[in-house]
Amino acid sequence: MKLESLIEGIVPLEPVNGNPDVRNICFDSRKAGEGSCFVAQVGTRVDGHDYIETAISQGAVAVVCQRKPEALHQGVTYVLVENSDLALGIMADNYYGHPSRRLKLVGVTGTNGKTTTVTLLHSMFRKHGCHVGLLSTIVNKIDDEEIPSTHTTPDALELNSLLSRMVEAGCTYAFMEVSSHSVVQNRIGGLTFAGGVFSNLTHDHLDFHKTMANYVAAKKMFFDGLPAGAFALVNIDDRNGRVMVQNTKATVKTYSLQKMADFRCRVVEETFQGIELELCGHQVWTRLVGRFNAYNLTAIYGTAVLCGMAEEEALRLLSTLEAAEGRFQYVSGKGVTAIVDYAHTPDALENVILAINHIRRPGQSLITVVGCGGDRDKTKRPEMAKIASTMSDRLVLTSDNPRTEDPESILDDMENGLSLEEKSQVVRITDRRQAIKTAVLMAHEGDIILVAGKGHEKYQDIKGVKHHFDDKEELEKLLLDSK
Repeated sequence: MKLESLIEGIVPLEPVNGNPDVRNICFDSRKAGEGSCFVAQVGTRVDGHDYIETAISQGAVAVVCQRKPEALHQGVTYVLVENSDLALGIMADNYYGHPSRRLKLVGVTGTNGKTTTVTLLHSMFRKHGCHVGLLSTIVNKIDDEEIPSTHTTPDALELNSLLSRMVEAGCTYAFMEVSSHSVVQNRIGGLTFAGGVFSNLTHDHLDFHKTMANYVAAKKMFFDGLPAGAFALVNIDDRNGRVMVQNTKATVKTYSLQKMADFRCRVVEETFQGIELELCGHQVWTRLVGRFNAYNLTAIYGTAVLCGMAEEEALRLLSTLEAAEGRFQYVSGKGVTAIVDYAHTPDALENVILAINHIRRPGQSLITVVGCGGDRDKTKRPEMAKIASTMSDRLVLTSDNPRTEDPESILDDMENGLSLEEKSQVVRITDRRQAIKTAVLMAHEGDIILVAGKGHEKYQDIKGVKHHFDDKEELEKLLLDSK
């Protein structure tokens, strides 16, 4: 592709001298080769401008950058731009032939519920007979083909490559999680969305955004960028729901469990087997559990209808959906019910425990096993411990993914949210396997164990090494093994 075509839609800060043939785009100098266009991004830890010379030495014929190097190479075309991240998104879109314009791409953003919503939308539309793409924290899919996922939202090149493969496979819809990081870092730059969904916004990612105001602004940027022909479906029970769509060009639709809205839902009955909903005046039984899933299901129903699915068909398919992996998953054995959930924010943890407490019978105790990730937002640690301590009968504090932090210091931060009396009731075990085993030994017949924080993850990150670890697998060994 000619460089001129590759940078179409980008306004360079100065005239571009040269129009070489470009074989590929890269933002990692180690992947540069003959005919590459290297995009120098300013990262949080590494500045791509420091690697321009390396990329050129390996054959790059063009460089897109926010500041030009002092020594310019003859035969190399330099494109000076205001924002390299956004430029990469636009270039990736051009390079792959604008794949997001060739299907209905719906982005789901919010603190909690993103994975469940996009995963179940993919399942719903597959059952409807459509070819569908999925981009999620757990896995990426093209119809039923699974592609491992490494980030909530991939980088712009991988994202457009996946969308291009979806188009080639005949997909007419794609549902993707849109993280706040990806918005700020312009990983979704250049994409055309048919719709956007806002679930909720609670305490998370302040290690990256620093303040809640910045976090809100990051989510809002996604809706600010939606085109006039798109829809914006927002949860108005969350006080930020209306904020998200203040400046959007998209058609605004609302959903709620508490207020009048375009898509209104009421929880009729809750059990561990599912919830009965009254959704837009229709009764529907679903296999998901908890009030928080009533919100997810309402968003899914609203999105399906806004994408053109008939209401009756949407309701029928809603009743067939099952929870995403690691989201309120059960393991039952030896008279004990254990639940594995990805809840790793204060709000998500509170919602899951509330759902359990609404359903459990008198005499059933709740034992919660929870930790917090290392090298991440420290301010939520005491808050999560307080929620778990207040709402559970017994609490076991343990490691999540400590990463490079000392697990004991993470647990110290969590315990800072507890009173002296609460601390005396807490069991503290840094080894997660032993913590789960202890919870099972503590449980009596009829009791409920919640193991929160890791959900679908099949590893534990300790000192930069990922060790195999699966909460559900550990519980199955303890509760289902007859030995």
